[in-house]
Amino acid sequence: MNVHDMNDREQPNHDTYRSLLLLDEISKGEPLSQRDLSKRLNIALGLVNSYVKNLVSKGYITVKSVPAKRFAYFVTPKGFAEKTRLTYHHLQNFTNLYRGARSNLKTLFREMDESGIKRVVFAGTGEVAEIAYITLQETAMKLVGVVDTEVSEKKFFGQKVKPLSAIEGMKYDCVIVTRYLEREKVYDELLRNGVDEKGIRVYF
Repeated sequence: MNVHDMNDREQPNHDTYRSLLLLDEISKGEPLSQRDLSKRLNIALGLVNSYVKNLVSKGYITVKSVPAKRFAYFVTPKGFAEKTRLTYHHLQNFTNLYRGARSNLKTLFREMDESGIKRVVFAGTGEVAEIAYITLQETAMKLVGVVDTEVSEKKFFGQKVKPLSAIEGMKYDCVIVTRYLEREKVYDELLRNGVDEKGIRVYF
């Protein structure tokens, strides 16, 4: 699994995960500036600056000058060792997340299926949503839409990811919050966009 597939919004520790993302991107050998890293990883420039300073202070990356008064970053041998450690750590986290989510989702979907719910919308993308989609295939329910607070050009299992405000124009029986760390934010935004709280399920 590529570390970029482990969406940081689903990780229990933002700091270590973002450090891993930075080390992974820098280790590819391209002369990247902080602005480049910010765009590629979708992390605020100020946060990138803070994380880079921390990685430099720990000896995980070095800084070199490049033309046009810019700086480039490179991973040190110590940094590669740390990248390996962090990757192993987050793969363990993902395995635990998968097992727990599968168990909870099976119970939730069985109850929903038995209550007659047929059409569902996922609110949130990432690992949890992917696990939810796999689990949904074991029921008679159908995914009719995917919304998220952050929308990209990517699709989710063939579904175009729409802004959360698009929920008003969808026909569904239930909306499932498929986020982990920002579940309260997603839940509140669903309510603000007119979704009845009785029609919202949270998998955990």
